[in-house]
Amino acid sequence: MASPTTGKTEANSVIQTENGSGRGPFVILCDHASRRVPDDLGDLGLDEAALRAHIAWDPGALGVSRELSQRLDAPLVYPDMSRLVIDCNRDTAAHDLIPSVSEITEIPGNRDLSDAERAARIARVHAPFHTAIAALLDARAAEGLETAVVSIHSFTPVYKGIARPWPIGILSNIDRRLAEGMLADLGRQGVEPLGDNEPYAPSDGVYYTLARHGEARRLPSAMVEIRNDELATASAETLWAERLERAMRAARDHLHARQGSEHA
Repeated sequence: MASPTTGKTEANSVIQTENGSGRGPFVILCDHASRRVPDDLGDLGLDEAALRAHIAWDPGALGVSRELSQRLDAPLVYPDMSRLVIDCNRDTAAHDLIPSVSEITEIPGNRDLSDAERAARIARVHAPFHTAIAALLDARAAEGLETAVVSIHSFTPVYKGIARPWPIGILSNIDRRLAEGMLADLGRQGVEPLGDNEPYAPSDGVYYTLARHGEARRLPSAMVEIRNDELATASAETLWAERLERAMRAARDHLHARQGSEHA
């Protein structure tokens, strides 16, 4: 799987924005792009294998996100920090915001954090990530740019001993229009089985970023989950970006047609 690299960005060393001036109709988010742990936090008590595993990041998600950013002329925003430091796709009150256990792995460096330590991590990563997204969406709204928000994630083929058969899942909550259009096109591409709110659903607490920045603004929103064994190489990331580009464009066209018929 391709490793995240800094690349050309328009943000600070933690919160990265690429193609921030993109004029396309999508904004791409990648909450779990990186497995980086800052030097002052050491290794959080974990070995190298754990820090490379899915508990630390979403392997392949950043590669797909970057491809989509270029193909769709879409701004991309992501934190260059492991979700083991703090999970930017969780409410600050969530029990797993800074996990002391991830799946079945204990995280000693996250155990018994003080309120001050917790607040410092929020201020370091979580708050600026969401501030950057809000500022970008505010700027696009001021320019009158059409905007839909899509977040890109990956998931493990097996979770706590249970196999997950879906190569991809599309998650949605209140507004399902974008997700339904994407699922329909992926089906036409022959991708199966398709996960509709699988392997997660908003009820699992994984929809925080989209609820905060997409739904709250009444923007079309969808979350993509790709099984990470499907993203083992850069060419595999490109293949999924191609599929998603087609699905996202088709969903947008369907959404426009639907809006047009409603106002006819």
